[in-house]
This record gives sequence, C-alpha cells and structure tokens, in this order.
Amino acid sequence: MNNFDDIRPYTDEEIPDAMQRIVASTSFPLVASYVFPERTLDDVRKELLTYKTIRDFQMGVMYWANKQIMKRSISDFTYGGLGQLSTDTNYLYVSNHRDIMLDASLMQNVLTDNGFDTCEITFGANLMQGQMVIDVGKSNKMFKVERPGGSIKEFYKASLHLSDYIRTVITEKKQSVWIAQRNGRTKDGIDRTDQGIIKMFGMSRTDDKVKSLAQLNIVPVAVSYEWESCDILKTIELYERRQGPYIKKPGEDLNSILTGITQPKGQVHIEFCEPITEDELKQLGECTSCEFHKNVAELIDRRICTAYRLTPNNYIAHDMLYGTSEYANMYSPEQKATFVTYMKQLEKYELDCDVEALMEIFLGIYSNPIDSKKQFSK
Repeated sequence: MNNFDDIRPYTDEEIPDAMQRIVASTSFPLVASYVFPERTLDDVRKELLTYKTIRDFQMGVMYWANKQIMKRSISDFTYGGLGQLSTDTNYLYVSNHRDIMLDASLMQNVLTDNGFDTCEITFGANLMQGQMVIDVGKSNKMFKVERPGGSIKEFYKASLHLSDYIRTVITEKKQSVWIAQRNGRTKDGIDRTDQGIIKMFGMSRTDDKVKSLAQLNIVPVAVSYEWESCDILKTIELYERRQGPYIKKPGEDLNSILTGITQPKGQVHIEFCEPITEDELKQLGECTSCEFHKNVAELIDRRICTAYRLTPNNYIAHDMLYGTSEYANMYSPEQKATFVTYMKQLEKYELDCDVEALMEIFLGIYSNPIDSKKQFSK
C-alpha cells in the first residue's frame, strides 16, 4: 500500500501516535463529553491511550459516537437489505449522499451489528483540515479524495490514483469501500449518480469493462432522512446559486457537519439494495464506453430512488409545491401543521432573500424524491 501513502487511512501501527495527538487536542474535551457524557475526561483519555488498532478506535469511540447521535437526534433508526449480502465478500457501496458525515458513519454501525467488517470511507480533501479531524478520520478508515481543479492531466492522474486505490482495497486488502454516488452532497433531493464516477471505477482495469466493474461488487445504498440533513442551509445555498457564482464561506463545511450531527432527523432508514450483477453488466457490454457508464449509473439510480423511504414530509411538500391534495391520505393535519411551522424558519431571511423562492426550493428538496421514485418505478 506504499503507493497510496498520500491518501490511505492509518495503519494499526500508526494508531498509538494518533491517539496521543487526539487526547492532546484542544477539541478533545468537547468531543469526549459528547460521546461519553457519563464518564470523566481523564477516564476517556486513559482508555484512548490504550488503543493499538483501528478496530480499537472504531469500536471504542466511533461506534458509541454514532449511538449518541442516534439517541439525541434520531427518533427511529432502521435498515434493510443485508440478507442479500455476504460477510465473506468485499463490496463497493455506492450511496446517495445527504449528510457529509452521517450517511457513511451510521452505516458502519449497521455493518458492525450484523457481523460485517467496517468499510473504508471516502473523505474529501477539503474536509481534512486540522490535525484532530485528520487523526479521527484516518483512524476511522477514511481515505482522502482530491478534487483537482487544475489541468485535465492532473484530474486524470488523481482519478486513476483513486481508482487504483479502491480496487486494491477491495481485491487485495480485502476491505469494502463506501463512496458517494457523486461529488458533494445532493442538495435538491434528486439522487443521481455521476457517470464520471462509474468511469473512474473502471480506470484501474481497462481490459474488460464488464469484468472491471463486476470485480468491485457494487452495492447501491439508499439513505433516507425524515427531516433532511441541513435542509435550511441547503435551501439558502441553492437560492444563492441562482443569484450568481457561489463561494463557500469560512467554516461552512464544519458548520454543515455539526448541524447534520445535532439537527433532529426523525426517522432514518438505510437500505442495502440488490448488488449490480455481472449478468446485468454483460447486457450493457456492447454499448460504447460513454453509454456503458451512463447505463450503469442509471442502474444504480433506479435501485436507490426506488428504495428511498418516503415519509409524510415528502408527501406534504409535494402537495404544497404543486397546490394539490394528491397525497392527502399519506399525512395528517397535525403532521402538515408541524411541517409548515418548521418551514417558517425561512422567514427570518426575508431581509436578504425572496422568502417565496426559498420556500419553493425547500419544498422541492422534500418533494423531489417522490418524483424520482415515480420515474424509476415505471
């Protein structure tokens, strides 16, 4: 794995030093009090200093961090589809992406609780800032993904490097990998796979495009939130993008991470969809490379969008956006009143934004999954 020292997670040998840095960080007391509210800081510090492996850290800290998130901000956490997967197989989980951290992090607990090993997780280079974040991420099997904005040559080189790494992890390191279906989160509620991601998967094996993807054991994953993670922040961003070029504000990513962790999310469901089979890929084998990538992306989209778990909020938003009562039997007057009250938070931006436009965007975030499901259910 020496070829990937620039992006890989830590090895077990690097964990003790990472733990020393974590407990010495100024952010450690805050993190420790959140994950272990009933334990003393000194007790938590002493335990972390005993960790010798990645698994020690994941089972001792990250597993319980996810438990706290579930306890404090999720009313009902469910999952399905694991029965069609094997603990003896390594997969490439391709997931819709609604929350910066939680989509993959919560999935790790599901895997652990059902006898699967945790997977390695992509982590944007823009988020790997500050030693504490780097140490926690790399101790949690997270590997860096660069988003080169330079020349086409640099972009190709970075994409090939990432493709080589993913294939090496799955076929040689014998670990599964989680990756989002596109660069960045879905902001508008429309989950679609970037066909460039599919092209990247195949760059590390070009002799046979069908076998190249079949070897990765692609499993689409659909994550559904009753209350969309960072919904107000996403609405503001989409509004500002309509006005002109969007420039991220200092600390914006960190704010989104913290908001996603603490915001009440209601029901959350993770569905492991049917794996993409080699037979399905063979049926696309005669396509040009461009059409092949497009069609594989659509296979993933079909699984994710049909598996997405709709809640009353989606139906309320759809009826409100289009001025109908088509789905009135899917929610109660009380649920609609709660949703409308929540949406009124947007009114505090009336001095800087068109509130009606904000509400239209907000309703679209919640209603679009219905249209996606209808599109792929035909």
